[in-house]
Amino acid sequence: MSHESVVLEESAPLDLRLSEAELEATRDHLVAFVEDIVDDAGAEGAVLGLSGGIDSTLTAHLAVEALGADGVHGLVMPSEVNTADNMSDAERVARDLGIEYDVIDIGAIYDAFVEAFPGDTSDRIETDPLRTAAGNVRVRIRAVLNYFVANAEDRVVLGTGNRSEALTGYFTKYGDGAVDCHPIGNLYKQQVRQLAAHVGIDEDLVTKTPSAEMWTGQTDEEEMGLDYDTLDAILALHVDGPLSRAATIRQLDVSADEVERVVDLYERSAHKRSVPPTPESLYL
Repeated sequence: MSHESVVLEESAPLDLRLSEAELEATRDHLVAFVEDIVDDAGAEGAVLGLSGGIDSTLTAHLAVEALGADGVHGLVMPSEVNTADNMSDAERVARDLGIEYDVIDIGAIYDAFVEAFPGDTSDRIETDPLRTAAGNVRVRIRAVLNYFVANAEDRVVLGTGNRSEALTGYFTKYGDGAVDCHPIGNLYKQQVRQLAAHVGIDEDLVTKTPSAEMWTGQTDEEEMGLDYDTLDAILALHVDGPLSRAATIRQLDVSADEVERVVDLYERSAHKRSVPPTPESLYL
């Protein structure tokens, strides 16, 4: 992700909300999806990371509906950059759902990676590109722990990414993108919040400021340079939808720079959504 300063502009939101009937059908579909993934793998259940954010919280709720509380194992994996409030929310979700969960502080594991880095990091760890690289290390450590538990307990790893993140590349390759499935991967962020409220998740979790917490003070919208409602609207109408850039600007009353920003995020992150390429065979 890029980290240049971006001034957010007021824009007309696009209503992507689902009807009550669509919400219930979506809930049923996602619950059945999780159940099918576990059944098809012949697994004993699922494991997922709990961050205290709405994406992992909604995924955990759907997983419990699909598998029962005994079928879900949550991992809360704090580091020095995670806020106490978010980690407390993650544990609260696990307790409310009645699932088994473990708190694994990844600080010492992260420190070992930094110490192994070939070169002096002391003056550069808080500035890019090293700051982003270090944040990705934290995310990838969590992925390794997810799979360590999953392999040991014969479980599948549930991803917690949504469609908005997938289309903009707002995830770490082989980190939070390293999972067996993404139950909410077809929902825009606006729809994630709506479905979360529909299934009864506490309002403070539904409306809290999204943050991947890759470093201290980081927030999703500041890093992407757009609020999620504007991002979702541009994705739905232009990237996923049929409107041209000019028509999208007129329809949403957004700036050309905002549309270009989203298109750039989408195009630069294409490699994250694809299987690593191999050369064409000379003989087949």
